[in-house]
Amino acid sequence: MLRNSRIASRLVRTGVLQARTPASPHTSYLHQQHPSSLLSSSPTTTINTFRLASTTTTTTDTTNTTPDITNHYTIFKQTLPAGPPPSSPFDIPTADLRREFLRWQSLIHPDKYPQGPQKQQAEALSARINEAYRTLLDPLQRAQYLLREMHGIDVTAEDGASKHALDAETLMEVMEVQETIEEVTDSGEDAAVAEQKINELKVENQGRVEECVRVLGEAFDKGDVELARRECVKLRFWYSVGEGLREWEPGCREIRLVH
Repeated sequence: MLRNSRIASRLVRTGVLQARTPASPHTSYLHQQHPSSLLSSSPTTTINTFRLASTTTTTTDTTNTTPDITNHYTIFKQTLPAGPPPSSPFDIPTADLRREFLRWQSLIHPDKYPQGPQKQQAEALSARINEAYRTLLDPLQRAQYLLREMHGIDVTAEDGASKHALDAETLMEVMEVQETIEEVTDSGEDAAVAEQKINELKVENQGRVEECVRVLGEAFDKGDVELARRECVKLRFWYSVGEGLREWEPGCREIRLVH
């Protein structure tokens, strides 16, 4: 107990476990207004007004020519026809997702259009498709998106550290990883030996990430939002630990965790 208190005190003092939310590269497009000249805030309007450069006749069937930007899942209807969990599994067939992504980018590439409103609209749609693809491809980003957009829970918000605190058991695991890093650095061992021990920590952490993703998927699949929220918070920490371990260099006594 004294050892754990000492570790916790040191981590808080040094700011290693300081909770701070990084600027998310995945800004919600459902909450972000695009300039009207680029992309209408109404998905229906966008679908009705945008036409492919190769389209020479008007058609009422835009299903295969323009994405439905209602949400990230509706953009990839071929891969995710049932929509978000629990209607479909949290796990996504990434190969199929990539094929559909490349198809959309080929159809709506801005270089196909001359300068003007249609090119601007194509640029906005292309960016929107990129955003959805990157978010759905990564389990953590996908989980954060689902919690925020489908359930109104933003674990990345400025007050997320207080509203969505890490559970005590996982916090102790994180602190033990931190102490192991300190011990490796302070031991004075050969750099190759120290690096081997850090690599072992990387493997252990990857196992934690995979287990967390598994539980997270099960939670979303059965509609257990609270469990999904807790696992998402844990996954954010394990992602941060993994990043810190990848950036570790000989002589580094601690990794800064971003939550």
